[in-house]
Amino acid sequence: SATNRLVSAKDHAAIQINIGGVDQSGRYDGTYKTYVISGKVRACAESDDTLNRLATRDGELKNVWSYQR
Repeated sequence: SATNRLVSAKDHAAIQINIGGVDQSGRYDGTYKTYVISGKVRACAESDDTLNRLATRDGELKNVWSYQR
């Protein structure tokens, strides 16, 4: 989760994204990482930056994107 809070059942703007893991040849290896973005973050138009930050933290965007505070 981007905000480290539980997303309530009434937050109909929240999304959950599963990003599949791939091997060296680019084929799906059966693993995935789940990212949840709340409606509040989406309403502030920060979901793309948040997804990049979380994926970078997990090592998914090595040498692709750098997060600067």
